[in-house]
Amino acid sequence: MQLEVVAIGGYEEVGRNMTAVNIDGEIIIFDMGVRLDRIMIHEDTDISKMHSLNLIEMGVIPDDTVMKNIEGEVKAIVLTHGHLDHIGAITKLAHRYNAPIIGTPYTLELVKREILSEKKFDVRNPLITLENGNKLDLTANITLEFVKITHSIPDAAMAVLHTPYGAVVYGNDFKFDNFPVVGEKPDYKALKRIGKQGVIAMVSESTRVDFEGKTASEGVAANLLKNDLLGTDNEDNAVVVTTFSSHIARIKSITDIASKMGRIPVLVGRSMSKYCGIAQDIGLVKFPKETKICWDPSSIDKTFHQIMKDGKENYLMVVTGHQGEEGAVLSRMATNKTPFRFEKYDQVVFSADVIPNPMNAAQRYLLEARLNLAGVRLFKGAHVSGHAAKEDHRDILRWLQPEHLIPAHGDFNLTSAYAKLAEEEGFRLGEDVHLLRNGQSLKFERVI
Repeated sequence: MQLEVVAIGGYEEVGRNMTAVNIDGEIIIFDMGVRLDRIMIHEDTDISKMHSLNLIEMGVIPDDTVMKNIEGEVKAIVLTHGHLDHIGAITKLAHRYNAPIIGTPYTLELVKREILSEKKFDVRNPLITLENGNKLDLTANITLEFVKITHSIPDAAMAVLHTPYGAVVYGNDFKFDNFPVVGEKPDYKALKRIGKQGVIAMVSESTRVDFEGKTASEGVAANLLKNDLLGTDNEDNAVVVTTFSSHIARIKSITDIASKMGRIPVLVGRSMSKYCGIAQDIGLVKFPKETKICWDPSSIDKTFHQIMKDGKENYLMVVTGHQGEEGAVLSRMATNKTPFRFEKYDQVVFSADVIPNPMNAAQRYLLEARLNLAGVRLFKGAHVSGHAAKEDHRDILRWLQPEHLIPAHGDFNLTSAYAKLAEEEGFRLGEDVHLLRNGQSLKFERVI
């Protein structure tokens, strides 16, 4: 047996995820993502028109030129979920490989949108849908299984390659949510079954491994939102909630609460329309029937005109822009670039954490300062993470008992924290826990 794990992207940063697994010359690629903070730095650039080599040089997408040195043939590109740091580079890199793109239904619908918006490359890889809980033979020796997992986007999967030598598990990203708002809880039975059958290697996210305890359920976030929205004197004021546009469960909770308040939910923003529209179209979620969705500038302005005319107290607006992004809806509202006007005692709820980088912190500070000057009441903290915390990781290590561990989706501080946890569970750094940099590969050889 020869097993090789190639760390292409996401091994020195959060994002830009891409990993290749080579089993006796048959290569499976997992994820092709972008690095979102690098896109923010180049915010005036239309990424869809750019060449992959330029984007690699900018650090936006994974540098897959390392694949030229890997002996074998790519048999499949497997996507675990629809976040851009996992699928955003598909339109720039997938055409280089004569292989199908495999994902869950929601993930592939998002991929289709990405392909339609691409202006530089023609992506014609076949798209193959695989439901969670199902298996697909990739080659005579490799079978792919999608295990149902929870994350901050619907239809996320933990990918498992079944080989003649044991399983290879790709767990990037996940949390263990026993009370999800949308979808079902993780398939713990499948994870424990796979562990008993034998796991050769596991690639795991490390994004939140430095947080003690267990990541809270999405049901907790729903209750926090109820407390902020139903427990506040806001009957005569505007109510605006901002969150991740791909967080369908969160948006479902917000729109349901809006109905309880007697307000019409309005989803505002291009990305909000994309993610929510697809989720509703394929039956993953059902928003209240009175929910309005607007995305292009003219429809947004028209909707805000109507809201100001009818009375802000009759609506609850769910908008993009929780990071303070200059062109996002909330920032445009705060700077009077829409027909909407904030007034004293209007309510803005931030249902998202600030992504920890200096640019985000500065933009969010400026946004909050503008809202404060208008007398807006700000509410923060109605959020839970979509990433596993330390004790979640400990559980999956005990269930799977992999022979080798490779932490990913984090900088060196995070992957080192993962290695420290693994050592607590009996693993040894350099022997069965391996810290890789982008562009490096690791070979395991065993006589069968």
